[in-house]
Formats: sequence, structure tokens, C-alpha cells
Amino acid sequence: MKTSTKQGVLFRDLGQVGYQEAWDLQESLLQENVRIKTEYRSRMALMESASAYKQPATGYGQEVIDNEMNGPETTHHLLFVEHPPVYTLGKSGDLENVLISEEERVAKGISFYHTNRGGDITFHGREQLVGYPILDLERFYTDIGKYLRNLEEVIIATIADYGLKGERSPGETGVWLDAAIPGKERKICAMGIRCSRWITMHGFAFNVNTDLSYFNYIIPCGIQNKQVTSMQKELGRKLDMREVKERVKANFEKVFDVELI
Repeated sequence: MKTSTKQGVLFRDLGQVGYQEAWDLQESLLQENVRIKTEYRSRMALMESASAYKQPATGYGQEVIDNEMNGPETTHHLLFVEHPPVYTLGKSGDLENVLISEEERVAKGISFYHTNRGGDITFHGREQLVGYPILDLERFYTDIGKYLRNLEEVIIATIADYGLKGERSPGETGVWLDAAIPGKERKICAMGIRCSRWITMHGFAFNVNTDLSYFNYIIPCGIQNKQVTSMQKELGRKLDMREVKERVKANFEKVFDVELI
């Protein structure tokens, strides 16, 4: 039983799942929360209208009205997943940042999706931890920039657990190492989100033991002359994905002040 006063976030580790399947699930969770918020606002409008005419809102006792004033009962989610090899292009991305032909891509078994998230081209693959938070930001703060910085902080805190110093790069999302040293900048975690009615989806792609050779066929995030790295490359050893996931979960709880349930 949940006894914490913190907001609860339903957590699911989906394991290895195709990109479209995970995208469809995210969309369904987002749309369910949008539906709840839309219906809530309709009820609030009805109660406000009745109040303006000093009439009782039919079917709304005082206890119901008091509960309604606490806001809509949306549900927060955090999904973990690993995808089979896939390139995804953000809604404002440039196809010129894909350096491989369609024929070559298909021959290598790499899927491709033009998505509705922000950002440009990136790669998802096995032993890369992809996190999809579906959060109602109106129950946290209505600030997309703050949300992205907090997602970055989760990863910065996680790699710090392993002795790595994660940084932000001005004007660019994600988590970097040596961000201020020209020629040595390397991204370890990419980010791209969508937000509708303050409900988030998509999220972060954290390179743990990721096969980095797949990044050779794209210009990652549309950023020229900057490298991509992984925990395995930086530490010189393969990491236990289960352990990394637990650290990310713990840091997510701390940064967002929530309880994963």
C-alpha cells in the first residue's frame, strides 16, 4: 500500500520492444490523461456556471466539489524500454542528417521512424536505456525547460554514481562529457519530448552498453563534429543493465520528488 505523501508514478520495464509498439502505448497513455483533463475542465466549467447563477450544480455534492478542486486525477507513468536498432527523426529534423541509403539501412536491419517528438535524428538500440515519462506537468510545474533540465539531472546524477562528470551544453539538450572542450565533447544521453495539454511523452536515450557504430551512419541530433559515447566506452567495461536501471529509477525519484510504484 502506498503511504508516501509524494506523487506516485507507475513504473514499467517493458524490456525489448519495437519502436512503434512503445510509441502506440505512450500515445494511449497520453490521450487517456488528456481525456481526463478535458472532462475535468468541463465539470469545473459547469460548476462555475451554476455558481454564477447561485444554483446547485446537479449531481455535485460538497464533497464531490471539494475533491474536484484538487485537480484532475491524471496518472503519471515512467516506461523503460530497449529497442531493436532504429533511427528516429524529430518533427523538425533534417533527413540530410541520415547518411545511409534506405537500401543499406534495410540490409543492416535498422528501422526508421519520423516521429512527433522534438529534436533531430538519433539512434535507439539494444543495451541503450530509453526512458519514456508520461507526466502531467500541471501537477509539477508548467515549464518545459525546467522539465528537460530535470531529465538531464537524472542522468547526470546517475553517471556521477560511476565517477563520470556529466554536463549540459548551452543551447543543446542532453547530457555531455567535456562539453566545453572543443574536439572532446561527447554526448552520452540524447533527449527529445512531446508535450500536449502539459502531458509529456518520449524522453531520453541513455547509452549504457550501446553499439556506437550505428551512429556512424547519421549526424546525431543534427550536431556536426561532436562525438557520441557510452558508459561502456568511458569506463572500459560492460555494465549490468539492471543495476543502471535501478540507479536511474532512484535518481528519477529524487530529482522529481516522486515515488515509483
